[in-house]
Amino acid sequence: MLSHLIIGASGLYLGDMLFIGISFIVLMALISVVAWKPITKMMADRADKIANDIDSAQKSRQEASDLADQRRDALSHSRAEASEIVADAKKSGEKQRSSIVADAQNEVTQYKQNARKDIEQERQDALKNVQSDVADISVAIATKIIKKQLDPEGQQALINSYIEGLGKHES
Repeated sequence: MLSHLIIGASGLYLGDMLFIGISFIVLMALISVVAWKPITKMMADRADKIANDIDSAQKSRQEASDLADQRRDALSHSRAEASEIVADAKKSGEKQRSSIVADAQNEVTQYKQNARKDIEQERQDALKNVQSDVADISVAIATKIIKKQLDPEGQQALINSYIEGLGKHES
């Protein structure tokens, strides 16, 4: 008799209602086992993946920032090294220039000294040649004057006295 009771105005019987209720509960249990747990697991896995991706992105961003800082430091260090190399090259160039100038001045001084020595030597040679020529001319003149030939010792004595006389007249 109870199964024939009408609930409400919709015309549903209590037995139908019980069947629908039990079917609903069974269906919900099946959905929870078959679909709900995998869906919630999939959603939890997705939430974990998103959290890991966010953490990974933050870590990558931090690594990129650190790498950019390292590159900036390396660039500034490279610039400092380049400036130091240029300064060293300038110093080296100045030292080399000074060395070249000093060597050139030393060479010029050496050439001047050698030229002075050469000039003095040439002067001495010229004086000897002139003395020899003067001696020969003197002998020739003396021979013509005396009209006779002097012996070699007499010629040498005459030449020496003439040269001494020339030396006194020059000073």
